[in-house]
Amino acid sequence: MSYYNDGSSKRRPSTFFIVVIALVSAIVGGLIAVGIVVPNVNANRATNQVVLGQGQTTPPVNVTNPTGFPVAEVSKAVGPAVVGVGNFQQSGRLFGNSGLSEAGSGSGFIVDAKNGYIVTNNHVIEGAKKLVVSLADGRNLDATLVGADARTDLAVIKISSVDNLTAVQLGDSEKLQVGEPVVAIGNPGGQEFARSVTAGVVSAKNRVLQIQGESSFNLIQTDAAINPGNSGGPLVNYQGQVVGINSVKNAEPGFEGMGFAIPITDALPFIQQMIEKGYASHPGLYVSIDDRYTEEWAAQQGWPAGAYIAKVLSGGTADKAGIKAGDVVTKVNEVTINNALDLTRALFKFKPGDEVKLTYYRDGATKEVSVTLAELKQ
Repeated sequence: MSYYNDGSSKRRPSTFFIVVIALVSAIVGGLIAVGIVVPNVNANRATNQVVLGQGQTTPPVNVTNPTGFPVAEVSKAVGPAVVGVGNFQQSGRLFGNSGLSEAGSGSGFIVDAKNGYIVTNNHVIEGAKKLVVSLADGRNLDATLVGADARTDLAVIKISSVDNLTAVQLGDSEKLQVGEPVVAIGNPGGQEFARSVTAGVVSAKNRVLQIQGESSFNLIQTDAAINPGNSGGPLVNYQGQVVGINSVKNAEPGFEGMGFAIPITDALPFIQQMIEKGYASHPGLYVSIDDRYTEEWAAQQGWPAGAYIAKVLSGGTADKAGIKAGDVVTKVNEVTINNALDLTRALFKFKPGDEVKLTYYRDGATKEVSVTLAELKQ
């Protein structure tokens, strides 16, 4: 199954890559090395706690408006807080900025008008040498990277000019109901189609895709059109509240109306971390997982389903707890683990420093051990 994730490329599950077990981004055959901490490369870290929604925010939407067009009211209310994000990268020889050209574009939305913070997808800003934000009033402003996290496909950027900015209202994605109407706003195809509005419903909740970043969340599925360039833009309910971050669509021939958004309630802790610390913090075990260990293969060997430990980092938290290569993790606390993705998603519910009980299979016997989760930074 193929997916589009931005304005220029087709997004599909990876076949092999290195990740941290706390947040396996794509689990599609191959050895996944877990425990490598990627250095933080963000600029302009915020050091003080920031409360999102500071400054002017979009007005609440009256769904009983006498015009009878709630989508129009949502668009009018939220549109000013939606931005375009241009990703400029080096092309040819670099002479000042003359060697930079727009490699792709996406969308974003202002979450803090007072400080100029904007949320988007990591894949929108990935590899950028320069970021340019286009506002609803026609201004084009340079932006700086505050924090980016490939494991959740989230990023926060900042513009220094905060005059006349409007921030979105954030809703509660956990309260969404299947069939509830929603509106997607973004820049499909770039500035030419800036702040395009599409409408639909919540088609389903708790969808799992084996795609880098999005596999960390139970996604919102919607039939509101999500096109290349919509990535990073808001999915909005009829109260004018952002309930999701549009991130990916099913681009397989024959499929229509299958877009997916990261739930805002699940994303918010990582957004806050990036604003406050400059990075998103994740729990980890410092092990390598071989996702070729499937339930079917395990059954043929007479082994239980689970997550197969291929390597344990010496001195890491799992090593200290006595976990060894060849162990098969079958439970985290009381949650059953059938594969590598299950382990990722189970650990995702905890924080670094939390202690969890791992149940694992070794040499024909089931054992238990307590492990303190390490902190992993992007």
